[in-house]
Amino acid sequence: MARRKKEENLIVKPKLLITIVDRNKTEFYYDHIASLGSNMQFITHGEGTNNNQALNLMGLNKNKGVIFSIISEEKQSEILDSLERKFNEIKGGKGISIVVSLTSVIGVSLYQFMIDNRK
Repeated sequence: MARRKKEENLIVKPKLLITIVDRNKTEFYYDHIASLGSNMQFITHGEGTNNNQALNLMGLNKNKGVIFSIISEEKQSEILDSLERKFNEIKGGKGISIVVSLTSVIGVSLYQFMIDNRK
């Protein structure tokens, strides 16, 4: 029983972090998340639905970058806290991040790559 509990603690649970930012800040946040321990990321572009001219006057645009990152459950709090600080500190750097649990991954090699545990 003690051995099984010890083995369960060795399993690193991967999470999917989705970060949406202004398109011109996408590369910055991509690099920032990678520096905090994400080994697998990709970027796609999106467009917000708000068509308000007042947003354009304030410098807010509807062209967005969406970053999908695989992170470990252990680093989730650290990464989210760091992103929150960056969202508040950087001029024009507002954004939103959410985390989704990944419940199954097929293949040991893929799992080890995702959690950056390759040997």
